Amino acid sequence: MLKKALLATAAVATIFATTFSAQAQDVFRIGILGGENEADRLRNFQCMVDTLPEAIGVKEVKLFPAADYDGVIQGLLGGTLDYAELGASGYAKIYLTDAKAVDPVLTTVQTDGATGYYSVMLSRKDSGIENIEDMKGKKLGFADPDSTSGYLVPAVALPAQLGMPLNEYFSETGFGGGHENGVLEMLKGNFDGQVTWSSGVGEYEDGYTSGNIRKMVDKGLLDMADVNEIWRSPLIPNGPVVVSNKLDGDVRAKFIEFMKALPENDGECFAAIQGGDFKSFTEVDHSFYETIVAARKAKIGS
Repeated sequence: MLKKALLATAAVATIFATTFSAQAQDVFRIGILGGENEADRLRNFQCMVDTLPEAIGVKEVKLFPAADYDGVIQGLLGGTLDYAELGASGYAKIYLTDAKAVDPVLTTVQTDGATGYYSVMLSRKDSGIENIEDMKGKKLGFADPDSTSGYLVPAVALPAQLGMPLNEYFSETGFGGGHENGVLEMLKGNFDGQVTWSSGVGEYEDGYTSGNIRKMVDKGLLDMADVNEIWRSPLIPNGPVVVSNKLDGDVRAKFIEFMKALPENDGECFAAIQGGDFKSFTEVDHSFYETIVAARKAKIGS
């Protein structure tokens, strides 16, 4: 399975590289993380295809939905993508590999003004698992190895809280193939608990204001009456909007201004690409993610 995953990642990187060489410099390339079905991801970003060319002075915008997080990460490292929205751990992986590849420039602000979100663990209500103590000896699902909320933060925070390594507390851990699919696997009973991401703000029955849980509720894939929230992490820095340092300087400046104005100019597009309700963007730089970079270096290495 690992060999297949590596080959798939290499294939995505090759596609990005081939496309880059075939396109003129006035094509703006957007990488879209895996974790949600491809049709939904393309539909959510279509507004960028429609409005960005005129706003930033390019002829065409192309979308590249990767099968997993690493597909986008490799595209950014290779300079074959111009922009993507990453989790903090994904950005940390890029920074630890090549600190000059991208810059984090913006992040989202929650409806309550916070610039963070949570890793949330869900269980099926009919499983009888109502808290993290009930998960002892059970099977835990992660989302993606490069996900902040779907792996890195729970992999660091849970052992500290539980007082023992994950492989001693849980009977088994595994990856569900992204946030959406991981929750679906938990609902099927293939995991007893599943970690995913959420704003943690707003009404529980709505799936909160934003995050994977909210998107799944909105699409009719999840009914909050069927699940328990059994664990929540400390606040995690919202992931960054990153731009490639190979991007033309004029296009880069226009793009950042476009994004900063997007919540006010086109709230529907802003909500679509972010996956729920947010207040605005705010400017950030590398310093905002230093704790996550350090955590990833300590836990994973790169």
